[in-house]
Amino acid sequence: MAPLETDYLVVGAGATGLAFADTLLQQGNAHITLVDLHAKPGGHWNDAYPFVALHQPSAFYGVNSLALGTGRKDTMGHNAGLYELASGAEVCGYFQQVMQQQLLASGRVQHLPMTRFLGMADGAGRIASVLSGAQSQITVRRKVVDARWFSPSVPATTRPKFSVAPGVRLVTPTGLTQLWQAGQDRPSHFCILGAGKTAMDVGVWLLSCGVPPDAIRWVMPRDSWVVNRLTTQPGEEFFMQSIGGQVQQMKAIAEATDAVDLFERLEASGQMLRIDRMQLPRMFHYATLSEGEVQLLRQITQVIRKGRVQAIEAGALVLDQGREAMDAGTLYIDCTASAVDVRAMEPMFQPGRILPQLVRAPLVSFSAAICAYVEANFDDDAVKNRLCTPVPFPRSVGGYVAATMASLANQMRWGEHKAMRSWIRDSRLDGFGKMVAGIDRNDAEKTALLGELRHYGAAAIGNAKRLIAAAD
Repeated sequence: MAPLETDYLVVGAGATGLAFADTLLQQGNAHITLVDLHAKPGGHWNDAYPFVALHQPSAFYGVNSLALGTGRKDTMGHNAGLYELASGAEVCGYFQQVMQQQLLASGRVQHLPMTRFLGMADGAGRIASVLSGAQSQITVRRKVVDARWFSPSVPATTRPKFSVAPGVRLVTPTGLTQLWQAGQDRPSHFCILGAGKTAMDVGVWLLSCGVPPDAIRWVMPRDSWVVNRLTTQPGEEFFMQSIGGQVQQMKAIAEATDAVDLFERLEASGQMLRIDRMQLPRMFHYATLSEGEVQLLRQITQVIRKGRVQAIEAGALVLDQGREAMDAGTLYIDCTASAVDVRAMEPMFQPGRILPQLVRAPLVSFSAAICAYVEANFDDDAVKNRLCTPVPFPRSVGGYVAATMASLANQMRWGEHKAMRSWIRDSRLDGFGKMVAGIDRNDAEKTALLGELRHYGAAAIGNAKRLIAAAD
């Protein structure tokens, strides 16, 4: 490669890198170079299983300058009546369109696919071609943007952390969809390994494809609370569910005595769901399901709760809390890759580099766009870091309060800047802000709801520290 120059070197062309580059491009005249290991933009979406889809409406995902999807509602299936969820294939096609029509077409963006970032030395980034190994340098005039900080792991590219005996059939969700190929024996039983959103997707997919519930076993180290997708909908017709849902969240935080009481209040108000009503979930990672999907997953009653898998032997699982005999002919589906590689938080704006992280949980695209807006419109790193204080990703139910209140604190700081308030209100990645700004002030019911939101928001701030301390 020939020597290159750029203002911003963005490492990673997934959702974070593309959303950051898109907003930075719209907010100034900087030159941007994106480097990525994949052949196409989209990051982990290129490696995801074929039946993957967004958790939440397409309206909140992608880049700010180009809508994802058509804004339609699904008319059939488990998401019927709610706004569309882009499939993995649709997301990949969308990001390719973003790259070609929005970024490269500007003349100020360069994309270097199949390229490994090796680090910085003397103001220059070192990169290498994945295919040839040839190395080159990029002179970076302003900053390196490490968009890999919040990269998820996917089963197809993650080695399992447990041993597998010879002869055991273990596949990823991608391999599950290839069982139609010649020479593949039809499994007599299926066993889902893992308790996160990927495992939930696999359960829904198996049942939807006609697998009998009694042929499925599910290794669930921890039960999980999930967000009710009804509360995440954009559009005026969902005002009471979405904005009303935020009122219920603040009310629950303001009045709860501990984390258990908090989530039971959230469940009672329709904000949270759990698959097994007889189990008290200990995990919360923002997995989002419709009530129809939860009802379907409740059909899987053979759930193994003995901790994580340590080994798969012929005819048995070895788990943290003992062994579990398994049926002959069982096909194991590995869903144990962590959706989020949680790292210790760092200041986002540092000398010579930017580390985009969550500023409003769980919206990755919106957070990256906010980070770029702040970079383009503010000069002092201390001010930037105040406006973009990282939101901790919850590891357990206790982390939900900290993440919610950190998101709220950021929102309050953004409100201090008129131009920033206006940009956020117009951003397609923040549908709720636009929903609130567009209400008729003569609508007594909606106006009263906003008053409740302010009231319970203030009360939640007062009780949150106690809840966080109790959870710790």
